[in-house]
Amino acid sequence: MGLFDALAREATYISAVGRTLYRLRHVKPDSPVTIADIVEGFARDKPDNVAILFDDRTLNYRALNEGANRYANWARAQGIGKGDVVALLMENRPEYIMAWLGLVKLGAVAALINTNLRGQPLAHSIGVARARHLILGAELAPSYFEAHALIDAPPSVWITGGTASAGENLDAALAGADISLDRAARAGLTCKDLAFYIYTSGTTGLPKAANISHMRMLFMMYGFAGGLDAGEQGRMYNTLPLYHSAGGICALGPAFTTGGSLVIKRKFSAHDFWDDCHRYRPTFFQYIGELCRYLLNAPPGPHEQDHAIRAITGNGLRPEIWPAFQKRFAIPRIVEFYGATEGNVSMLNYDGTVGAVGRIPSYMRAIMTTRIVRFDVENETPVREADGFCRECAPHEAGEAIGKITNEAGHDFEGYTRKEDTQKKILVDVFKKGDRWFRTGDLMKRDEHGYFYFVDRIGDTFRWKGENVSTNEVAEAFGVIDGIQEANIYGVTVPGMDGRAGMAALVTAPGFDVAGLATKLAGNLPAYARPVFIRLRPAMEITGTFKLRKVDLVKEGFDPNTIDDPLYFFDSAAEYYVPLTAARYADILLGRIRL
Repeated sequence: MGLFDALAREATYISAVGRTLYRLRHVKPDSPVTIADIVEGFARDKPDNVAILFDDRTLNYRALNEGANRYANWARAQGIGKGDVVALLMENRPEYIMAWLGLVKLGAVAALINTNLRGQPLAHSIGVARARHLILGAELAPSYFEAHALIDAPPSVWITGGTASAGENLDAALAGADISLDRAARAGLTCKDLAFYIYTSGTTGLPKAANISHMRMLFMMYGFAGGLDAGEQGRMYNTLPLYHSAGGICALGPAFTTGGSLVIKRKFSAHDFWDDCHRYRPTFFQYIGELCRYLLNAPPGPHEQDHAIRAITGNGLRPEIWPAFQKRFAIPRIVEFYGATEGNVSMLNYDGTVGAVGRIPSYMRAIMTTRIVRFDVENETPVREADGFCRECAPHEAGEAIGKITNEAGHDFEGYTRKEDTQKKILVDVFKKGDRWFRTGDLMKRDEHGYFYFVDRIGDTFRWKGENVSTNEVAEAFGVIDGIQEANIYGVTVPGMDGRAGMAALVTAPGFDVAGLATKLAGNLPAYARPVFIRLRPAMEITGTFKLRKVDLVKEGFDPNTIDDPLYFFDSAAEYYVPLTAARYADILLGRIRL
């Protein structure tokens, strides 16, 4: 990197951080100014600014604020006040935002429930929040009432957007509610108070409810507004679920902290995506997980470059598709970020360095106290040296990313509703006696310029033949092979063998040649990282936030007697993948075939 590039890199970073810090200057724990005050300010000073676009509806800030006031007055009539919890189970639409905005106007807490949950996970999510009331979209009533009996203390149910066999009619109650609300309704509320419960994905167990204060909400909102240099004329297109922090907080920040606009989609659709961008003319959109891959795999459309997008932000854009995605869809700027809903580790890649999830240059390390420590993959724990302390990784060395916990704004860890869940995420006595650090659960590496690169989730990296295998790096190798649309990598146990053998579940284009796969992988993966088993899937199961689910795949293993999908294994003698028959499976278990 030449001098000019280095200067440009630092100028981009410093200007972006400066913008963000300036916007955050008033956000303090004891500040009474919350998102409710900010939206009310735009409703008062710029009432005709477009706040939300949804299908054929356009709501200005006056209408958004009046709708939120209706919810607040309804809630107050039910005796809901500061600290009371109301669960919200509804698909994306303007009323979702009105509902939680109305609740926080009273100092109440909105528990944002994952709309994909069913049965026990759904009952657990509502129960762990101790919600007194539930605002339920009629489209999700069947799912809720199936889980209703599993909740120890079921909430009062209020139905919106239609009718259901049980529950109160919320729409009728709202129709008679006042559209004005005195600010005294939230007297005593400050930024340190709770605003939301937002849930982890539950891919490794039941979802955990993370505490989200008003201060944390504003840090997220202003952080993305500053990173994108958003202003009043900006417009964010959001296809992500509003129950999650990415779609429900981060994507809203560039609009609602500036008086700009938010375009909401009920659900993500690759078919509609660029048509919507042409129709609504957003200047930004938020991505997550595999959304960009779905768009890249979709057939060309007439509007995929006919748009007003000037920057996009999100996480999970893999480096193997980054340049192709940016070029095909004419995206001027990509701001990849790293952060967890509940954690104190966050960073943004302001300058678009391909593959980096963020950057913390050396001169910011005292302020942004994220570190990467050496990690024992086999035992899934940070390495303790002879003195009992951890050691920071050298550049390009993979380890667990951790964030120092202090009482300073942005560095605290607000934890979960259950104390035992909170304690599991805290590492103590890391570099000195008594220090406390948040465990991200992610393996990362950092280069000499301070760019951070995601390696893998802890638990996804596994050992095979004495070597650590990163599922993320293996997935990247598959991602550049023509005909492979999706790849989900995981490790499976093989009786009589140490570690876990790599397995790849693939979604492929018609006519894909599995036999030739080994040759294509050879140049990008060492032999130990090449998956032993291949499973062809018609489609990949994902979470509501586009994360690939692999728990069930791991449990199912590689047994052709119980799996209907086509299975293959790498024949080391022939040096290519061959069908995994029941006979060959038996030979593997008996050790007659060596892997």
